[in-house]
Amino acid sequence: MKRILVVRTDRVGDVVMITPMLRELKRKFPDAYLGALTNDKSAAVLQHNPYLDVLITDDLNKGSFWKTVKKIRSHRFTDALLVWPAERATFQLLLAGIPHRIGVGHKLYEMLTFMRSVNRDYNPPLHEAQYCMDLARAIGVVTNNLTPELYVSQQEQHWARAFFRELGIQDSSYNVVIHSGCRKTSPNWSEGKYFQLITAMLQKDTSRRVHILLTALEMSNGFLQQIAALKDHRIHNITPEIGPLPKLISVIGASDALVASSTGPLHLASGLGIKTVGIFCSRPLFCAARWGALGPMAINLDVSEEYCSAHCHAQGDRCAFENGISVGDVLQHLDI
Repeated sequence: MKRILVVRTDRVGDVVMITPMLRELKRKFPDAYLGALTNDKSAAVLQHNPYLDVLITDDLNKGSFWKTVKKIRSHRFTDALLVWPAERATFQLLLAGIPHRIGVGHKLYEMLTFMRSVNRDYNPPLHEAQYCMDLARAIGVVTNNLTPELYVSQQEQHWARAFFRELGIQDSSYNVVIHSGCRKTSPNWSEGKYFQLITAMLQKDTSRRVHILLTALEMSNGFLQQIAALKDHRIHNITPEIGPLPKLISVIGASDALVASSTGPLHLASGLGIKTVGIFCSRPLFCAARWGALGPMAINLDVSEEYCSAHCHAQGDRCAFENGISVGDVLQHLDI
């Protein structure tokens, strides 16, 4: 019987990208023992995944290296799929005694540990979930289904509904999460542009059934002061209440739509099956073809290549992303 470990120890949105793999591996090998190794900060993404037999976490601290090796070894995995190069995990998989190990690229530490490699071709760019799935295909999976899947428990669903009621949000409301931050990992609108979107949403909401949930930890005091000056009970800054990732996931899952740039909450929302409106640059490193939300409710808006050619520097030294996608472009996809 196969005992397969899927490894991704980086950020929240990246960990969402392995959820299609987990589903398809379990479908191909229904009797297999399936595990995942991720970091403790991203573990909530996989916490209730029904395809997993075990979820192993690593805090990535130097002192816990051997503790994690022992945890991995105790499950006697036969196969390990390392979907993103990580030197620490590469050596952990070797020392845990996993005989069949597959990674990506040709890093020196992969060659030193005799890890088999699956090459990635970035021209043209494929979606990150596609690159992840290539490792599952390397051991026999055949699929084109890249739809991510996240799950929340019944208790978490009840918590989210009660939380909304405490905010004065009725069950009949249309709830939109606006995540204005991206921690500088991709081109993004300014807070001023997000403020324009919020005011446009409020003006269009003549029935006053729309509620806007602000979730970005990076929001500036100036932006929050502008929001407060609107004195509109339909806007809620909920960052103080949803610090732990499970609470953010529960809130997103109980909402109707989410707007964000290429960032973790966008992929959480697509995995939870709610409407996502993502804004993306057209450059290969940041484009929707590479990082866009997936699934039937996903809408990805790319700045056009023509716009970038006319207004941006080819090397990214000058980026005019701000005006490449309009407030109206986003607003038309929200059910307001």
